[in-house]
Amino acid sequence: MTRTDHPGRTAGDGATEQASPEKTNLPLLTLGAIGVVYGDIGTSPIYAFRQATHIRPGAASTDIEILGLLSLIVWALTLTVAVKYVFFVTRADNNGEGGTLSLMALARKTFADPPVWITILGVLGAAMFFGDALLTPAISVLSAVEGVDLVAPGMGRWVVPITLVIIVGIFAVQRFGTAKVAIVFGPVTALWFLVLGLSGLVHIIAYPAVLSALNPLLGFGFLFTHFGIAFVVMGAIFLAVTGAEALYVDLGHFGRKPIVLAWFSLVFPCLLLNYFGQGAFVLEVGIDNVASPFFQMQPDWALPPFVMLATLATIIASQAVITGTFSLTQQAIALNMLPRMVVQHTSATQSGQIYMPQINMMLMIGVLILVAAFKSSAALSSAYGIAVSGVMVVTLALLVVVMWRNWKWHKALVIGFALVFAVIDGAFFAANAAKLFQGGWVPAVVALAVAILMWSWMAGRRRLTAKTRRDEVPLEFLVNNLAKKKPNVVPGTAVFLTSDVEGAPTALLHSLKHYKVLHEQNVILTVRTSTSPRVPDDEKVTIDAYNELFFRVVVTFGFMESPNVPKALALARKLGWKFDIMSTSFFLSRRSLKLGQKTGLVRFWQDRLFIRLARNASDATEYFHIPTGRVVEIGTQVVI
Repeated sequence: MTRTDHPGRTAGDGATEQASPEKTNLPLLTLGAIGVVYGDIGTSPIYAFRQATHIRPGAASTDIEILGLLSLIVWALTLTVAVKYVFFVTRADNNGEGGTLSLMALARKTFADPPVWITILGVLGAAMFFGDALLTPAISVLSAVEGVDLVAPGMGRWVVPITLVIIVGIFAVQRFGTAKVAIVFGPVTALWFLVLGLSGLVHIIAYPAVLSALNPLLGFGFLFTHFGIAFVVMGAIFLAVTGAEALYVDLGHFGRKPIVLAWFSLVFPCLLLNYFGQGAFVLEVGIDNVASPFFQMQPDWALPPFVMLATLATIIASQAVITGTFSLTQQAIALNMLPRMVVQHTSATQSGQIYMPQINMMLMIGVLILVAAFKSSAALSSAYGIAVSGVMVVTLALLVVVMWRNWKWHKALVIGFALVFAVIDGAFFAANAAKLFQGGWVPAVVALAVAILMWSWMAGRRRLTAKTRRDEVPLEFLVNNLAKKKPNVVPGTAVFLTSDVEGAPTALLHSLKHYKVLHEQNVILTVRTSTSPRVPDDEKVTIDAYNELFFRVVVTFGFMESPNVPKALALARKLGWKFDIMSTSFFLSRRSLKLGQKTGLVRFWQDRLFIRLARNASDATEYFHIPTGRVVEIGTQVVI
């Protein structure tokens, strides 16, 4: 067998597009990061401080209590976002990409035989992100629209209908892509942060004593003196840092430098000014006279445009988490953690601009149900937090693995870092878990359902692969036999897709059985997914020549890439294979899965779920971008 490796490049390949985004215009990238990365955390001031001061009557009845709550918010932002995420998590990039699955892949790289618990953490983190994706649009848009009741008293009954209409509109425009809309994301969100900072600064100047909340002892003092409600308060404080996970998820789109620059130059200062301003306003007028400090501290003349700007900001925040869900799902599919789904590219130049109609519809239905059921952002705040805090715990665990095995930190430093942030993240998670029966069960159930789907799909694929390998004929055995006794040869090239590099493809065996012919060139094609987000062209294709009739071609895509098989095979022209799509036929095996006899309830329902998922998976022809006119599908039944 002769192995041939040759570098090849094609114009517009994903690896070329995404390489080192920080080398382009830094100011534009920073502005874009403000709009996409910080849209979610930028809407937290609408409801975070309000919920913290209204935990129960009397919980914030004195000045020292209000300052204590404010101190907790300030230091939560500082430690969780500025220190943990900005300084450390964003450094754990997987060839420039971030996110839970990317971090999981990076952690797995450090092991020759990765332990299963790393995969479990990745599954849990991804599943909890889906729970977060349902709640973020619901609570963000609802909290902004509630401001209309202050602009026009009596409009309260229209808050839910208006919110439902806005949400339907948000999901309806997803099919057109975010490339054009994203142009205004940065400027609008930058204006939003400037208005947040200015509105807070006015009240800080009027009541500068509020700055004493910078003292962390006030926050600790509040927790010790209100120990009975400390967990509930921490759950409300956590609302101020929701959206921090977006710093890491969108790392590949902007690069670390723009994200860090945007945080320290605009986002962090403006958030602090607004929270201090809300605290100053409450201290001025008294907690009993404030229902929503965020809106009430605005002058009457500014309230209508302010509500409109807040609504725009929440729409942007929702847009960011929706597109993040599309990207996460695409990664999960590439890593064989979910079945194939339709992925539509909405931009000819940006590979990250995708639309997934199935995910979009499920998200929209879920968000509409949440808004109609909870009816207010205050009620939704009880459900919000469990999923996000869970993602943060998973991120910390995987980050510790990377620090220890990839960055080669000293064990004492790793343990110290892990202990400090385990206390913080653990406290937030426990506080949010305490809200389980007040609405927190919603994201927990969603995350559990997604985790079961992912785990069942992976388990089913493992069993199906094992079953197929037991029944397959070794490829080299078949090739050697055909070389000795050649069947009739017809012109053209036949490409047989298979996931097993050792066994003969089922489609090839059935083709020989029924047609009793071979093509002039027969390519056994295996598509693999790398643990890296993107694979350079010179590493994408390898060819092994068995003889003049058979070739083994392995195409490797990164888990962030769209698997375009014809485009990848065009690279093989530089390897000596004269690939011509018009003289090539692709042979695919379409498996019809059947249930066998099972022992055990778990195996029974898990296999039924796997079969249902497989039947609803999108067509392989569409997923691999193979022209439908060049495909021959051969069916076979498999009992699992």
